[in-house]
Amino acid sequence: MKKLVLKDVKEVSLPVTIFKEGKSYVAYSPALDLSTSASTYKKAQSRFLEIVELFLEELEEAGTLDAVLTGLGWQKVNSAWQPPVVVSNYVQSMNLSYA
Repeated sequence: MKKLVLKDVKEVSLPVTIFKEGKSYVAYSPALDLSTSASTYKKAQSRFLEIVELFLEELEEAGTLDAVLTGLGWQKVNSAWQPPVVVSNYVQSMNLSYA
C-alpha cells in the first residue's frame, strides 16, 4: 500500500476503540467518525488504517479536507492538523426502563 501524504496533515495519534459485536470486531474513532469491522482484532486494526487513508485521500481529492476536519473538531496548530483531545473514556452504568 502506498504511503499517504496529505498537505497540512502530519503523523497524528487517533483515539480508536475496538469492541466486540457478535462475532465481529469493530474499530471506531470519534475523531474521524469512522468505523470498520472484521472477524479478528488484528484485521479490524488493519482495516481501520486502510479506511482512514481512503477517507483522507477522498477528502483531499474532493477539496473538502479542511472543511470536514474542522467540522469534526480538528484544529490547525502550527499549520498542521491536530485531532480533538480525548478528555475521558469510561463505561456508564444506567437503568433503562421501558413502558
